[in-house]
Amino acid sequence: MDLEKFRNDVYAITDRLSSKLSKEDLPKLNFVGQQLIEMYKKNLVKINHSVLELICAAELIANGYTVEAEKEISDILVCDLFAQKGDGDTIIEIETGFTPPDHAMDTIDYSTARIMSKIARYSKYCSKFSLATPVTGIIPIPKIFLIPPNARKKEDIKKVQDLCDRYYKNPPINYDDILNARLHSIYLINVDKNFAKSLDPQGYVDLTEKLLKRSQISY
Repeated sequence: MDLEKFRNDVYAITDRLSSKLSKEDLPKLNFVGQQLIEMYKKNLVKINHSVLELICAAELIANGYTVEAEKEISDILVCDLFAQKGDGDTIIEIETGFTPPDHAMDTIDYSTARIMSKIARYSKYCSKFSLATPVTGIIPIPKIFLIPPNARKKEDIKKVQDLCDRYYKNPPINYDDILNARLHSIYLINVDKNFAKSLDPQGYVDLTEKLLKRSQISY
């Protein structure tokens, strides 16, 4: 663990992001940075993920939100970013596409189940739930989450649940959580240019669907 390097990297990215914020908003971003530094001291975060969190946090702050990083929202869940504005709140979970060695032979199913589980588990704790990912990666968005809950078919919900059950059993993903899950947007993060752009889920699927089909990936 190199605390000095982590702290310097956090200060460097917050300094780069500060040009996009008003003077009054800078303390809000610095607060997120300090939260991440404290988390690093406990060996709970890494710099590559923290940079992505800070870029998304800056985007939210610029749009009038106050932001907390690595916030506990239940007995078992900690979200990457929790933001509030007025009476509304939003959660952003950052997906880097990392696959643990145990799933080297089933990376697509594992990644899809992870996305499904995040949408199902986190969205009930906020007004708006979003995923974020670097522009260098593609995340699979199951089409069931593009339609309203009252239009979702029982057999499609069961397919999602069956896939999640292969990887998440303690606790399992509930049927009703899948039925009622909501996905508000996808943030594309450009680390080199220091910004995150929000797309609606259908727009993101339209953008990535042809490439995924050519890779013979379906979900």
